[in-house]
Amino acid sequence: MSSIRLINVVMNLKKILFDSNKNVVSRILRERRLAAGLTQAQLAARMQTLGVNLDQQMISRIESNRRFVTDYELACFCRVLKLSTEEALADFYENYGKE
Repeated sequence: MSSIRLINVVMNLKKILFDSNKNVVSRILRERRLAAGLTQAQLAARMQTLGVNLDQQMISRIESNRRFVTDYELACFCRVLKLSTEEALADFYENYGKE
């Protein structure tokens, strides 16, 4: 008979935070999505047409600052929402300056 041993593995995942934020664009993305008259699901569908694999739940997590945003996701959000990257990062620039 073979013996089975259970091994408990504890992994410490690196938390990616900036000044206690997972992203710095959550507010503007939500505002622009609502202004465009899009639901989270519709925004996710438009992102998927650009090759970004996001669903409605991921959009919700981004907008509630519970998920980070990658550089290519930001670029695609800007394209879909007709937003410049400078506009998307306005909160960051306001709090931390442009330099």
